[in-house]
Amino acid sequence: MIVAVYRFLALSLALLLAACGSGRPAQPQRPAGAPPVTLNQPPSRATQQCFADLSRENVRFSPLPDRDFGGGCLLVGTVQLIDYGVPTTNLKAMACPLARSFTAWVRNGVVPAGREILGSEVRKVETFGTYACRNRVGTATSRLSEHATGNAVDIAAFVLADGRRITIERDWRTTDPAVAEFLQVIRRSACRRFRTVLSPDYNAAHYNHLHLDLGGAALCR
Repeated sequence: MIVAVYRFLALSLALLLAACGSGRPAQPQRPAGAPPVTLNQPPSRATQQCFADLSRENVRFSPLPDRDFGGGCLLVGTVQLIDYGVPTTNLKAMACPLARSFTAWVRNGVVPAGREILGSEVRKVETFGTYACRNRVGTATSRLSEHATGNAVDIAAFVLADGRRITIERDWRTTDPAVAEFLQVIRRSACRRFRTVLSPDYNAAHYNHLHLDLGGAALCR
């Protein structure tokens, strides 16, 4: 009996110390399919700094409320890009650091490459979007995609001032040397700014887009 009491007390103490070490009680993950809830919490210091960075670079954006969609799908510290100089389609909630890297990549990597290699300004970027509550595609893992936290964007095409439309699906393996060089240059540029860059060279699931994210293992394919 005494031994059982000591074990109970030891377990209780361990749980108490674990809670104290985390700074807040552990919150159970809400089940998949649960109604979304808005989290009433102030932005972190890192998020506030990211907002300041975007403002300093003359990026117009709107901070979005933090929301928990259940099943691990969570949007915290996200923004809606309004204007950064290059019209871009299908952008929804983006984690602020992703928005910061994305706008810098388009401005300093994609636009100069279009001008210098293709002889024309990139006037529009087309994407397949950012946030999506789903698992990774094209792999055997059941882990959530970076899209599930707004930490990824999929690039589909670029529209030039001269009317040309360069698409990942049609032009990734083009025989046009200038277009091929443009796509390889912007991929290399992306690999310097993002944690993970996946192209049609990676697997069949990416046959029509470049996947860019800031999470997981470093990978440039």
